[in-house]
Amino acid sequence: MSDEFDYYAILGVPQSASDSVIRDAFAKSLSQFPADVNKQENPAYERIMLAYSVLSDPVRRETYDSLLAETAVSPLQVTIQTSRDQLPISESPQLVYLLVNVNPPESEIQTSQPINLSLVIDRSTSMKGERLEYIKSALELLINKLSPEDIISVISFSDRADVVIPSQPVADKKSLIFKIRSIYTSGGTEIFQGLNAGMKELRQVNLTQYNNHLILLTDGHTYGDADQCLSLAQQAAKLGIGYSAFGLGSEWNDQFLDQLVSPSGGQSQYIENPAQILDYLQRRISGLGTIYAHDLRLSMEFPKFITPKFGFKLHPFAQPVTVDSDELKLGNIEGRHPLSFLLELNIEPQKMENRLTLSFNFTTSQPQQSFKHRHQITVLENVAPLPPPTEIVKAVRLLNMYRMNEKVLDEVDAGQLESATKRMKHLTTRLLEAGQTRLAQQAYLEGERLSNLGELSPEGRKKLKYGTRALLAQTIINLDLDEK
Repeated sequence: MSDEFDYYAILGVPQSASDSVIRDAFAKSLSQFPADVNKQENPAYERIMLAYSVLSDPVRRETYDSLLAETAVSPLQVTIQTSRDQLPISESPQLVYLLVNVNPPESEIQTSQPINLSLVIDRSTSMKGERLEYIKSALELLINKLSPEDIISVISFSDRADVVIPSQPVADKKSLIFKIRSIYTSGGTEIFQGLNAGMKELRQVNLTQYNNHLILLTDGHTYGDADQCLSLAQQAAKLGIGYSAFGLGSEWNDQFLDQLVSPSGGQSQYIENPAQILDYLQRRISGLGTIYAHDLRLSMEFPKFITPKFGFKLHPFAQPVTVDSDELKLGNIEGRHPLSFLLELNIEPQKMENRLTLSFNFTTSQPQQSFKHRHQITVLENVAPLPPPTEIVKAVRLLNMYRMNEKVLDEVDAGQLESATKRMKHLTTRLLEAGQTRLAQQAYLEGERLSNLGELSPEGRKKLKYGTRALLAQTIINLDLDEK
């Protein structure tokens, strides 16, 4: 569909935009026309009025959305591997694992959009010293790698936010770097102040023309505003703005950062050493520069006796996926590589032969696509004992180590120290068997600490959680991430 008739693009909103977002975008679009100009003969004004007249009418909008679906570009390619395509008749529940890969069409030419990036930097007192200095150095090097077409803004925050670099093209790099060097530490940590300021800067441009992303770097807990932060993240996802969150040191709340990035399918990550900041930022921004499809979402239509129990994204980065909502938020498809994720399904007892149909409904916001994929599992009286695919065996083995560590954390928090200590020793053995010597050593040290002191070290919690999480990304085999 041409830009002239892309009504969502004309108003600068995604196809998933709510009625209130569309009204606000319409009002903002009209404000660009001076009062003393004859708007009735202005083609741009007429397009805005037409776009709003269609999108503000529920019936006309539904018809228009159907037209978009019919004229959309070639859908994404979906492949699904299951641990078992045939199940035996059973009196007990059974688990089935699905490894799902979503690929761009092979014939599709890869194009790139400029990045609209807001960097939200914690400058609270605890960041004083090498943490803030490493961040400044990383941002300086990062700016030199961005193109003049990219848009950047930088926010520093403590208990209030300062706009260090207002939203602007990456043109005068020396001036931008000079401003970054002016950041200093002070105050406490109120993350909402920084996120809110970053969102305002991101919305200074037409969001449909950019890959829009906010990156948070923090080293502490936020105080009293967590719910506001999570609500803002929900709003951002509806606008097509992605979130990434990086925690420095060991004092920040990992569960909060996971929740923060979940609505947009973004990444949360532990940075153990400040010297690693540049590497993590470069990898994240490299992915943003080669997005094929934005905001991949999945709704599932399964028989009522099949329940998704767990989801985990494997590529382009390892991240848990919430499965207890109507839609799975999977994030962006970056470059020519697949977005891959693992699902664990619980199937209630099947007492007779049956054919189970799993329907997967995928949508993306840019390009706007909606398509279905179906997969069948057969229940039979006699099933040949075939081994599961190698990729799924590997994924489930690594997943179990990650979940074992999560169970340890839950037991420690619940005061079940004896059970947690035993489980940590078991995890140590499993990590050694998998050849993960460094993680096994950390698990051993934390097991000893649990046995002697009844607690885990803050550093050990982070190292094991994010270390076992990163193992899941190893599931994708024969995939050279450096090519192309």
